[in-house]
Amino acid sequence: MSRSVALLICLIGGLTMLVSPFLPMATGWANDVTDWFNILAAMAFVLGGGSLLKVQLMRLSARGPGWGYSAVTLLAFVVTLWVGLGKVGVVADPSAPMVPWSGKPDDEGSAFWWIYLYVMTPITSTLFAVLAFYVASAAFRAFRAKNLEATLLLATAFVILLGRTFAGVVLTGWLPDWASGLRLENLAVTIMDVFNTAGNRAIIIGIALGVASTGIRLMLGLDRSYLGGDA
Repeated sequence: MSRSVALLICLIGGLTMLVSPFLPMATGWANDVTDWFNILAAMAFVLGGGSLLKVQLMRLSARGPGWGYSAVTLLAFVVTLWVGLGKVGVVADPSAPMVPWSGKPDDEGSAFWWIYLYVMTPITSTLFAVLAFYVASAAFRAFRAKNLEATLLLATAFVILLGRTFAGVVLTGWLPDWASGLRLENLAVTIMDVFNTAGNRAIIIGIALGVASTGIRLMLGLDRSYLGGDA
């Protein structure tokens, strides 16, 4: 019975969001569905935090490989949660100066703002810097000219890389004006504006079709994986 109710809610919510752009009377219903979605998402955040605490505490108590990372994760989670909920260091809003917690948790000078600026931002920068080495390694393996497709990929990457540097301008700057389209800097622009745009649009169309088909399967009850278990 509970699974049938969940399927019915999914069908009604999906149909409401689907017809709301075409029926003005359904706009208010779509807003209600969105509000309920936000409420459920907030509850999911709470459940996710509880799950994180449970898993990391189990790893920490077992003292298995990498348990130190679990300790750091738990410490960061607890500190950030306490700072955010307690509005540590938040100054009063000018419109309500007598209310100590009237300011926003991420206002400049607050502890939450300090954590984001001096902890989260450097960590994110470090992560992307490390990813650059993985991307370079993957590109090196992908650019091996083993077949025609790999050769075209290698040649395109070579044109893009040189066309975005001063070396590309120097290497093909001698070409006359009637052949300016063959200069590396112009070839790079053509590839990015024409071929890359066409590829991106094809990917977006494919994603849209996949989302539409998945939504239809969910609303018709053909895909029940979100119900968990052997649904």
